[in-house]
Order: sequence, then C-alpha cells, then structure tokens
Amino acid sequence: MVWNDQGLGADEVNVTSASTTIKRYSRLEKLEANLAGVRASIREAARVRNLTSTHEDPDYVPKGPIYRNANAFHRSYLEMERLFKIYVYEEGDPPIFHNGPCKSIYSTEGRFIHEMEMDNNIYRTRDPDEALVYFLPFSVVMLVQYLYAADSHNTDSIGRAVIDYVNVISDKHPFWNRSLGADHFMLSCHDWGPRTSSYVPHLYHKSIRVLCNANTSEGFNPSKDASFPEIHLRTGEIKGLLGGLSPSRRSILAFFAGRLHGHIRYLLLNEWKEKDQDVQVYDQLPHGVSYESMLKKSRFCLCPSGYEVANPRVVEAIYAECIPVLISDSYVPPFSDVLDWKSFSVQIQVKDIPNIKTILMGISQSQYLRMHRRVKQVQRHFVVNGPSKRFDVFNMIVHSIWLRRLNIHIENQVA
Repeated sequence: MVWNDQGLGADEVNVTSASTTIKRYSRLEKLEANLAGVRASIREAARVRNLTSTHEDPDYVPKGPIYRNANAFHRSYLEMERLFKIYVYEEGDPPIFHNGPCKSIYSTEGRFIHEMEMDNNIYRTRDPDEALVYFLPFSVVMLVQYLYAADSHNTDSIGRAVIDYVNVISDKHPFWNRSLGADHFMLSCHDWGPRTSSYVPHLYHKSIRVLCNANTSEGFNPSKDASFPEIHLRTGEIKGLLGGLSPSRRSILAFFAGRLHGHIRYLLLNEWKEKDQDVQVYDQLPHGVSYESMLKKSRFCLCPSGYEVANPRVVEAIYAECIPVLISDSYVPPFSDVLDWKSFSVQIQVKDIPNIKTILMGISQSQYLRMHRRVKQVQRHFVVNGPSKRFDVFNMIVHSIWLRRLNIHIENQVA
C-alpha cells in the first residue's frame, strides 16, 4: 500500500473521495427533485387566467395585461426567492473579473456583478453543492479595455482569456464538467458578448448567456439565453430620470436623437430627419435642448437598433414614461417570458420605418392612455436600486436566469 502525506492509504483516499462524490450527487438529486415540484406548481398557477395574481405579497402583487400570466409569474418569483442559490466562482482578479463599469452605457453589467457578490445577497451561496447555477464573473467590457488592441479587429486575446478561465474553473471544480456548462451563466452588456462566448463552444451553445446584445441573428437562443436590459447611468444613479409630463402635456408625437450607427439608424434619419415636427428625429440635438426633457414631453420614443440590437433608449423611454417604439427585426426584449411587450410598447419592423407616423397616429387616445399607465407600472421592473429591492431590475434579471435553469435537468454523471 502506498501512503500519502497525511498517513492515509490510497485505498482509504479513494473511499473518502467516493463518499464525497456520492454525497454531492445525492444533493444534486434532491435539488432536481425540488425543481420538479417547482415546475409543477408554476404550471398549476398558470391555469389561473385572472389578470391579478392570487398570491399574497406585502410588497407588490402583479396584475394587469403587462404580464403574460400574472399568477404564474408571481408563483415563479416566490419560488425563486425560496429556493434559488447562485455560486460565484472566486477565481480571477479585478479588474477583468469581479468588476465592471457602473457609470457608463454598460453600467448594468457592473451593477449586477457588484450586487451579486454582496454578502447580503439572498441568492448567493458560499456552498457550491447547494447552488442551482454558477456565475462566471468575468467582464467583457473589461476584457476589451485591457486586452484588445485598438483598431486591430482581432479579439483572439479576449477569447484566449475566457478559454483559460473556463479551463481553470473546470480543472478546479467538478460542476462545469458535470453539466458541460449548462447550469453556468455569463453576463455581458458589451456588443461583443456573443463573440466572446463563441471561443468556448459549450459556453456558447449550452450555458445561459445573459446578453444586452440579444440578437437572434447572432445566435441568441431565447430558450437558454436571457435578454439583459441596457441602462445608461451617466452618474451611476437614476435620480432625476424617472417620470415625465402627463399625457395631456406631451406635445411631441415621436422623438429620437442619436448618432448614425448602423443601417436601421441610417434609414430612420434619412426618412425623418428635419422632415416633420410630429416625428422629431435628430443625429444631434440643437444647442441648449435637453435630451431628457425631450423624452419626458414625447408620447412615443423611437428605439432603433444600432450596429447591434440593444440600446439604452428602451429603458430611457420607460423611465420617462414615454411609450417605447422598438425598431428591429431580431431583438428579443428583456423579461419577455413574463412581460407582454405588446401591451406597453410598439414594435415596428425595419421595412415600416416610412410608415412610423401613420402607425402611431393610428393608435387611439384611449389606447395610448392605457399604454401610458402600463409603462408607469412596468417601470418598477427596470429601476436600478442600491441595494436592490424586490421586483426591481436586478431581481428580474435573476428571475430570467432562474427560468432558464428550470428549463434544464442536470443528470448525475459520476465518472
């Protein structure tokens, strides 16, 4: 018998290792059994077609047509709070890992990483064996900032960093190999999120990718990937961004201001710039005109995709209580599993850009008022709080991840 440094025989080590493995996988089976019960309870709740949830809640009871099914969403949310545990891998050093910008167009990425790693986060667990999903806390924004050679158009250095990181995770822990990454998630608000994930095939094809660039033409898969709202917090706070004029005082039918950024913006500016006082489209606002004030006094806010599908105007419109008009052919809006976007937004195909005024003028005053009320209601699901509050944007992102975890079943695979 060969002895190790602790004085245990090799046979004894194997027994100990096998015992640990059996314990781990029996815990996994228990977790999966719990999830089977959750799926059944959500299906049962979905049979209730009332517009108002039947579940009691001291903070908020989902109701109204902004939800696909208010009762099913509420049941799922309560089950998430009861059961969902997320393990955050601790490997890697800031700034590329465990870090992200909180005062930029990518602020939601940094905010999520920060909130996820707080010790008082109800979802975080330090015990990986009780986790239902595993967070890979690398920041694509930071990878680009520190590893990308400007104007090189070569992202291989970024890809190699992600490959090396996943290799470290898979060598050190059993969880990635157990599911081939299916119960792991990455999160990115950078346009290159999909490209970065493609360097690790299992990350791209099996893992949960939470992406602002929720572009179905670039491989975004709504059944396993989650759309991540892009929120531009210039100061890091939302103070002054919420609210707007009452519907009767909104004098502009539709508004957009933004750079020429992709073919959809080109079509929009070419069709509407300086053409109509009802549809005010600018590539640059006149001197002294406030962007936020224009949002707050417009009835509809145009949200055309740029080079990539996501843009912060969707949430800016919701904050300003302006009906968002989504102009894209391949964008999956955030929280589409539970929110019925048609009830509080207008979705226009790119080919219909010349018909924007006709489409918006065709919405009756009574329908517009209903949509305005719904935008004010849905606002709570997009608000950034510090620390987070129930049903806010952080918790809604977590809920999107929770739903994707419910879509899979992890089998025991003891080698």
